Amino acid sequence: MSVQDVRDVAKKPGLFQVLHDTRYVFWREMLLPLRDPFSLIFSLIQPLVFLGLFGPLLGSAVGAPAFGGQSTLQWFLPGVVVMIALFGTSMTGSNLQYELMTGSYERILATPLSRSSLMIGRALKEWAPLVVQGLLIALVCIPFGFVFYPLHVLFGLVILGIFGIGLGALSYALALVSQNKEWIFWGVQQTLLFPLMILSGIMLPIEAGPDWMKTASWFNPLTYLVNAERELFAGNIGSDTLLGLLAASVTAAVGLVVGIRAINRNIS
Repeated sequence: MSVQDVRDVAKKPGLFQVLHDTRYVFWREMLLPLRDPFSLIFSLIQPLVFLGLFGPLLGSAVGAPAFGGQSTLQWFLPGVVVMIALFGTSMTGSNLQYELMTGSYERILATPLSRSSLMIGRALKEWAPLVVQGLLIALVCIPFGFVFYPLHVLFGLVILGIFGIGLGALSYALALVSQNKEWIFWGVQQTLLFPLMILSGIMLPIEAGPDWMKTASWFNPLTYLVNAERELFAGNIGSDTLLGLLAASVTAAVGLVVGIRAINRNIS
């Protein structure tokens, strides 16, 4: 079988093949953090700094009513976990750019791996450390007043994983479009990342902002994700959780469609 025949077979995979290939891509991507677990531990420093230094300022700067009756830590911790997921999965494409420069990406395309598995496996690789990080941060915060609801937190991390698949796929597609022009990837990623983060209310309650910011937040899918995580981390499941799950699912669907099209266009 020629390389072109292999590519033709991979273009139309079944569900079983996608799941099967995703397992191999996921394991390939996980080898790096497994061989260097210190990087995972070191990545906890930034969220802990936000929790330790920025969190205490929220109560005095904004006021307790803005947190919906929750403690500052109970309100702020879910936002920090979402922020970790946002930064991690949105930078999935940067690893692809390195593979494009070294030629390893072309060698992967010569294998019978399904194209969607390349994106899903990479995004899941970013989600897997998030589960460990989210649980560790939650456990560290328990002595400081955080109330830990294990099943609700795990469900929240699953929703983040669904969202991460979509965002990772979009990052993957952006890397393919900006091939050999890395500045485009980082320019678009940074330009979109921070407005989405601020307008979702991750750092500060969006209720404390002007009316135009509140209106803009309605069109931000990250807003519904953050609200869902806060509801779940508070030990509740309600309308915010359902809206967050819907927003994550739509993001995953759109990301996979865009990403698969970008890959097929890149190899055609």
